[in-house]
Amino acid sequence: MKSRRKPLAAAPVLLIFLINVFSGNTLTCHPGTEYQIRDKCCPLCPPGKSVIKDCTELRSTSCLPCVNGTSFTTHPNGLRECFPCASCSSGSGLKISLCTTTSDTVCEPLEGFYCTDQTGSRCVGAQRHKRCKPGQYIRHKGTALTDTECSDCSDGTFSNGKSTSCQPHTQCESLDLQLIKPGTVSTDAECGKDGLKATTSVVVIVLFLLFCVF
Repeated sequence: MKSRRKPLAAAPVLLIFLINVFSGNTLTCHPGTEYQIRDKCCPLCPPGKSVIKDCTELRSTSCLPCVNGTSFTTHPNGLRECFPCASCSSGSGLKISLCTTTSDTVCEPLEGFYCTDQTGSRCVGAQRHKRCKPGQYIRHKGTALTDTECSDCSDGTFSNGKSTSCQPHTQCESLDLQLIKPGTVSTDAECGKDGLKATTSVVVIVLFLLFCVF
């Protein structure tokens, strides 16, 4: 009979041990407002700060502000340190928005440039958009992520390289003018008055005046 009672005496001790083990695993902190540290739920620090001391039964979490221009946090957090600010390469066609305590450094291409080297969502190198040559037109304008695309003008059209389409050459005959210089892919046709017609007109006028005088 004594041998059967020993397991029963140990049962309460085992039960207490199991309760203590599983009670620690059931701790649930409120996401977005608390973080867990050992067996406690502590309030998160606000954006722009990090944790310097965890909360206790007597006081709340102690938070330390990030250093403006050097470090940041963007969301409520239980971090021990703020994130270091990213750096942009100066003189590489980038527009730099300085880091604050709540936002990282922003590196973007300047107007007329596009990103050629990117790390994650951050641009670290940029180049100036291509300029189309005379005889070409801008097929696709450059963006912050893509270069300008150029295409050649077809026969009978021209462009100085700055427009988004090629223009047809002027048809001198339709304007009752004489073709002086044919158009090229980069220049328009040059038109002028017919020299023979102009001379004939002058002669007719002179003869008419002489007839009137005499």
